[in-house]
Amino acid sequence: MPDEIPSLPPCAARGHAAAWPLTTLRDCFALLVAGPAPLAVDGTLLPGLPDRLVALDELRDRLLARACPQATRDAAWAVVVRRSRRHGGAWTVGAAGMALPALRAVSVRLGGHGGLDPADVQAEVLTGFLSALATARLDLPRIAVRLRWAAYRAGLAAATQTLEAPHPDPDLFHSRAVTQPHAGGPDDVLAGAVADGVLTPAEAGVIAATRLDDVPISAWAARHATAARTAYRLRDRAERRLVDYLTGPARTGRRPRPPTTGPSRRHPPARPTATAVSWPRPAAAPAVAGVTP
Repeated sequence: MPDEIPSLPPCAARGHAAAWPLTTLRDCFALLVAGPAPLAVDGTLLPGLPDRLVALDELRDRLLARACPQATRDAAWAVVVRRSRRHGGAWTVGAAGMALPALRAVSVRLGGHGGLDPADVQAEVLTGFLSALATARLDLPRIAVRLRWAAYRAGLAAATQTLEAPHPDPDLFHSRAVTQPHAGGPDDVLAGAVADGVLTPAEAGVIAATRLDDVPISAWAARHATAARTAYRLRDRAERRLVDYLTGPARTGRRPRPPTTGPSRRHPPARPTATAVSWPRPAAAPAVAGVTP
C-alpha cells in the first residue's frame, strides 16, 4: 500500500563513483521502485493519472511529459512532499529520486569549472533540495520549479565561496574568479553576475525567487526576516546593476566609439531606465520531474 512506510534499501557501493551523492541516490531510488511492491502513489486520488498504483519512477516520467497539465504536476508533487515530511526515510529518497534528472543537470552546470570537486557540488545541490523539501510552500504553484531553484542556489553559493577563496601563488595570494557562460537561461545570467561580482548571492536569490519563481516579494521578505520595503530596495538596486551589466559593451559585443575631435551635434543615446529584467523561460533546460523542459 502507498501509505505504508517502507524501509530504506541497502545501497551497495559500486566502485569510487558510487561514493558520489547522486550516484548513491540513483541506486537507492532504483531499489525503492523495483520489485512487486514499489514505492507508489494512488493514481485514483490525482487527476490525469491511471486508476491504479503508480510507481514513483513511472510518476516521474509522466510528470516530465509535455502534455502533463501543471495542475497534475503540482498535485502529485504535493502528495510526495507531504509523505516525505510525514514519514521521511524512503519517501524522502523517493522525492529526491524523482528530482534526480534536474539535480544531475544542476550539478553538471555548477561543476563545470576547474578546481571544483564534483562530489562536493552534488552534495551541496542535494542538501539544498532536501532543505527546500522540508520547507517549501505547497499552496503555491510550480512546486517542482521552486525545489529545483533551491537546489541550484545552494550549489551556486557553495561553488562561489570555493572559487573566491584565496589560492596560493608563487608571488601572492589571489582570488580566482568564475567566468560562467553568457549563453543559456536566466540561471546562467544570475550565476555569471554573482561570479563577476555584480550581484551578491542574496541579491541573485531575491531576483530569482520573485521574478522567476513567482514568489511575492512580501513573502520573500518575511522568509528572510526583512522588511518588505528593504527587500524592494535591495531588488531595485540589484536589477539596476544587472541591467548595466547585461547591456554593457563587454556583454553585448559592442565596441566603444572612439572620441570625436570636435563637439557632436547629436545627443548621446539615453541609458536604459528599466529596473526589472525580462527573463525568457529557457525552452530546453533539463527540468525536475513535473517541469516541462
